[in-house]
Amino acid sequence: MQDSMYHIVLRTSALTLALILLFVSGVLSPVTKQLTTETERYLASAVGMYASVEPNEFNQITAALTARESDLNVREAALRERELSTGLSDTVSADYTTYILSVILFILLVLIVLNYVLDFIRANRRTAVKSYGQVA
Repeated sequence: MQDSMYHIVLRTSALTLALILLFVSGVLSPVTKQLTTETERYLASAVGMYASVEPNEFNQITAALTARESDLNVREAALRERELSTGLSDTVSADYTTYILSVILFILLVLIVLNYVLDFIRANRRTAVKSYGQVA
């Protein structure tokens, strides 16, 4: 039985991968692991990419907006620091407000459910009274 080219390539690539893994893992020698690591670091530092776009109106507007945004972020951070130092920022009151609003919302939901339940009970009593001919 003759092996196809696919099987030959598959076996060769599996054997090559196994040998590479033995070399990289350092099973054969710790020097091979160190050599592999140093080679990866060298390639990572040597390979790079640089891309640029010619300046145009949109690039300049975008750069100006980015500069303004970073300036506003710096101002906002300074303002936040000043508010915290003077005590104007009151996050505790915001927590209380959230708690109070959630309690009110829960109470309203309970009242709505209670209203529907009582309406359902009253409607069932009316139909029961009408079916028996009794006056309530």
